[in-house]
Amino acid sequence: MNILLIGSGGREHALAWKIAQSALVKRLVCAPGNPGMASLGECLDVPDPVAFAKAEGIDLVVVGPEQPLAEGLADRLEAAGIPCFGPCKEAAQLEASKAFTKDLCAEAGIPTGRYGHFTDADEALAFLDTFEAPYVVKADGLAAGKGVVIAATLDEAREAVTTLLPISGSLVIEEFLHGREISLFAITDGERAVRFGSAQDYKRAFDGDEGPNTGGMGCISPPPHFSQALEDEAYATIIEPTIRVLKARGITYRGVLYAGLMITASGPQLLEYNCRFGDPECQLLMRRLTSDIVPVLLAAAKGTLSDESATWTDEAGTLITYANEGYPGSYNKGSVISGIDKAEGEDGVVVFHAGTSVTDDQLVASGGRVLSVTALGSDAEQARTRAYRGARAIDWPQGFFRTDIGA
Repeated sequence: MNILLIGSGGREHALAWKIAQSALVKRLVCAPGNPGMASLGECLDVPDPVAFAKAEGIDLVVVGPEQPLAEGLADRLEAAGIPCFGPCKEAAQLEASKAFTKDLCAEAGIPTGRYGHFTDADEALAFLDTFEAPYVVKADGLAAGKGVVIAATLDEAREAVTTLLPISGSLVIEEFLHGREISLFAITDGERAVRFGSAQDYKRAFDGDEGPNTGGMGCISPPPHFSQALEDEAYATIIEPTIRVLKARGITYRGVLYAGLMITASGPQLLEYNCRFGDPECQLLMRRLTSDIVPVLLAAAKGTLSDESATWTDEAGTLITYANEGYPGSYNKGSVISGIDKAEGEDGVVVFHAGTSVTDDQLVASGGRVLSVTALGSDAEQARTRAYRGARAIDWPQGFFRTDIGA
């Protein structure tokens, strides 16, 4: 098989790492890829993935990031007869529009927090008065994991409304749910779903869950406090009703469903949907996945999921995000990174590139979240110890990471 993988981040590096292990793969093209992916396949600039796929005999396109999906890349590939792992533009609204998802929850009876959708600032500010602190304000559109403000005071919530609304043109205000946050994944062809693991993400920039929200500063898998019974309940009350309602609307969802859940006292409730693998969760899922990923990706893309399944190691996983100083605010690019080989010399450690490039034959930081240091271990504590040994083996004075992931 010839596979085209779209993307250049840590999620795509991990997908490339797993796809390259498949005996089914003859050629893997990463567009544009990153320095870590260069040893796994061809890293090419592909301005038009549809034209490239047709010209190069690509059998499957795997779309990593959400933006191309929201812009309709899967629709264009389908029209050209090329299987795509990633939902069509209409289905991708699950991530591209918070209001779309909340309205779907109301239609399907999916448990989620009380909410309101606003395009008018005065109406949004008035709605805030019906809640108690803390307040959750979300930009309606794509925001790369940083369009959510959890405000501790009413004044902060009002400031979030006046800041986000002019940027996004639309926002959602919703009830703050108390509990433990879990990332749950399913692969679906629009009819059936394959359970595809879970993780616990750490969103805040600094230790102790302090600082601004980020795209994710680390994660652990499998998550503690997420029992089989809770997983069964989440699939029955959230994942499966979502697929049914989309189908009833004439929308075929082919790809991964990433449900951000809050495990509350009354059970799992949906915080949000993403239409792609989470980053950094994908990196740990690929480390823990023992079965070949290619058959399930292809079957989902073709609408033929039947006997496909996923198998997982019993080992626990920890991921440490190594970020650029200043992230998620402004940061400098170009600082030199070394020691990745040394980090991967530690037991159970694999490092994925998330925001790197090569300048003058040196690996340098080119993004906010730059490296994903992953480790497996016989239990959660061993995985955590190994991951931090790996992170500390890397020589990058301009980087930082949280020291309490999995603590």
